Amino acid sequence: MKIIPIILSGGSGTRLWPLSRAAYPKQFLGVTAETSLFNMTLERLAEFGDFLERPIIICNENHRFIVAEQCRNANLQPFEIVLEPEGRNTAPAIAVAALVAKNIDPDPLLLILPADHVLENLKVFREAVEIGSRLAFEDLLVTFGVKPTSPETGYGYIECGATEQAGWHTIRSFAEKPDLNTAKSYLASGNYYWNSGMFLFKATSILSELDSHHPALTRDARHSIECAQRDLDFFRLGREQFMGLPHISIDYAVMEHTTHGAVVPLNAGWSDVGAWNAVWQIADKDLSENASRGDVLMESTHCSYVHATSRLVATLGVEDLIVVETSDAVLVASKSHVQDVKRVVERLKELGRDEANIHREVFRPWGTYDSVDKGDRYQVKRITVTPGHRLSVQLHHHRAEHWIIVSGTAKVKVGEEDILLTENQSVYIPVGVKHSLENPGRIPLEIIEVQSGSYLGEDDILRFEDRYGRAE
Repeated sequence: MKIIPIILSGGSGTRLWPLSRAAYPKQFLGVTAETSLFNMTLERLAEFGDFLERPIIICNENHRFIVAEQCRNANLQPFEIVLEPEGRNTAPAIAVAALVAKNIDPDPLLLILPADHVLENLKVFREAVEIGSRLAFEDLLVTFGVKPTSPETGYGYIECGATEQAGWHTIRSFAEKPDLNTAKSYLASGNYYWNSGMFLFKATSILSELDSHHPALTRDARHSIECAQRDLDFFRLGREQFMGLPHISIDYAVMEHTTHGAVVPLNAGWSDVGAWNAVWQIADKDLSENASRGDVLMESTHCSYVHATSRLVATLGVEDLIVVETSDAVLVASKSHVQDVKRVVERLKELGRDEANIHREVFRPWGTYDSVDKGDRYQVKRITVTPGHRLSVQLHHHRAEHWIIVSGTAKVKVGEEDILLTENQSVYIPVGVKHSLENPGRIPLEIIEVQSGSYLGEDDILRFEDRYGRAE
């Protein structure tokens, strides 16, 4: 029986702001290492060899090109990249994945893996998956429980049942994220595991349970697949049908109600990297229990984590702090309050500030742009176009643009004129004129774009042709 990994990559990672943002969340970032958490998940699968099939990836449609690019970098071709119009939590995502997987195999085992976790011991993880696969083959719904090492308030918990088998337990109950005193009691009892959010079950088993407890959910999931469309390398679910699905986790929808649940203990150095204190906990530390990334200088600093992205960050005479610097925002927080970072993000959204959603550097399917400077009627961007890629044929109603080539070769279309430009050459695009930019060379094309006009918003783009399916 085939085991198909299902990678759930729809999270927003708000508690890791300002590094993680809605447009480029934590799973695609190198939070704990240079490699992204998503790529670490893909590399983890490769360690299994032929034991696992190629994965199905479920992601937000806004992240589709990031997913595709990171899969290419990992030399992995997934069975399918399924696009959700909007996140609906894990139960709808798993229902869709199970239905898609049945198009590959009549009844495969599904290994459900969030894309933003860390696992240090792959040998132990594989052993747990092998135990879980035997249980799942017998129609049990398997979850993987992590033995708690501290009274963690940021995780859900699984209470073991009375029956203990070789390498697994029955499940008595699930518990939501507790307060500190409750977490301490869970730890003291020795009968609770952290809920890792990883599962293993037959496609038919989970669909049968969903049909039993939430028949409307599986009905709408089927309809969203029936109305799906192929979009380049992606499988785009029917928007109207998918948007009718409820926001509900697989724990609430099935695992808390089923009589067929099992938990396999997992002691593999797991972390969901859910908040900055978790990053500090798993990082290498100095003699003062400090951890850091980037250009950091710490004096008389203890038990702190400092992350510098674009400049030197220095600390002096502090302890138990989290300091995270990006090019457009800085977070300074007590380690005891990092679970509440999402409140900062909610406040930014209320104020309509871009820092809640995007970085100063924005990723596009063709490359990136970095907003270097901005005023009332002007904006300066540094644009990088990947070799062989091209921006859409477009025009702007409210702004003119001036492009200066910094390095590489640019193939530019302005109106009906085609121009080839190299380093130190420039071109002007008037308001309302169709234009496009392409990198025909073998090295990245870097340009400086100076915009001027009465309105400089990103929504002032009318696309006519686009190889990435964004034309209107």
